[in-house]
Amino acid sequence: MNIFNKKPFLIANISFNFYDLAKRENISYMDAAKLLIEEAQMCGVDAVMFHAYSVEKFISRDSPSFWNLSYEESLSQFELFNKYEKFGIGEYRKLAQYCSEMGIMFLAEPLDSESVDALDDFVDIYKISSSDLTNIPFIESVASKNKSILLSTGGATLLEIKNAVKAIEDVSTSNIAIMHSVLSYPTDYKDANLLMIKDLAQNFPDYEIGYVDYTKPDEKMMVLTTAYGYGATILEKHFTFDKSLGGYYNTFAMDPDDVIRFKNNALFLSKINGSSNKQPLICESSARKEIRKSIVAKSDIKKGESITESDIAFKRPGRGISPARIGDVVGKTAGCDIAKDTVITFEMLNE
Repeated sequence: MNIFNKKPFLIANISFNFYDLAKRENISYMDAAKLLIEEAQMCGVDAVMFHAYSVEKFISRDSPSFWNLSYEESLSQFELFNKYEKFGIGEYRKLAQYCSEMGIMFLAEPLDSESVDALDDFVDIYKISSSDLTNIPFIESVASKNKSILLSTGGATLLEIKNAVKAIEDVSTSNIAIMHSVLSYPTDYKDANLLMIKDLAQNFPDYEIGYVDYTKPDEKMMVLTTAYGYGATILEKHFTFDKSLGGYYNTFAMDPDDVIRFKNNALFLSKINGSSNKQPLICESSARKEIRKSIVAKSDIKKGESITESDIAFKRPGRGISPARIGDVVGKTAGCDIAKDTVITFEMLNE
């Protein structure tokens, strides 16, 4: 069963990009977050997402150095997430209400169990981070809320995904969307591995499949468009007001122009996809008659002559007897004179 009634369903992960916007514009973090929500809504995004956490509850102070210092000056995961921890549950509640007023869905990715509980009364759909895919106690905590779940699968084996799905289904009847992602930020295009979307669809045919895109937006938004074309109906990507803001999460975020470009691509792709059932189309009806072959007289055939294979040929148009029915013509006698190159019809034949 689908979680959302729209395909594709596009999620703008605002994440921590409000932080850099607030710094540049000299506005409050709340105002910056609202501005990003407004921009997302205006360019046609379906939902926005924020991380909810207490850094003390999900990262050890003994965490190793951050994995990509070329984009981020923070020396450790703890330092990075501590820097961005500007909102508590009260702020997220206000943002959820603001999203409701703006007509856009509010989503959250809790990173600790306390945040799961705190979000429960105003969040309808949870996302489980790839970092928690093997954290079965946490998964059970989320699933116990019996709400739809977006399950991110970066860095996962099929067995780990199956175990996570089982952990959810053991305690709830939640709808689950399985999201392909790659644990590399930003993801090189050569590492996007979008064909894994098809593999997930084959291995989990009863579940909706999505994609979390960490590549840098390409000029024509072909990564996200291709993911949709391969069957990912829920698409998530980091979102920014301005890609020149700097800051780690802006490096692979889409902006409003990227969103519009993708939505135009998706609209065109939906138009050309059409039906998956192979059958003649209305637009083909005339051409079928004109370009297919019929049985025609290869030479003049006299009335009363028995028709042999040497008497006939196969030529356009297809308004006569199909070559597939040659057995219904050979051996019959001509009921009238049939001139060379005439399209033969059953009315011209005798038994």
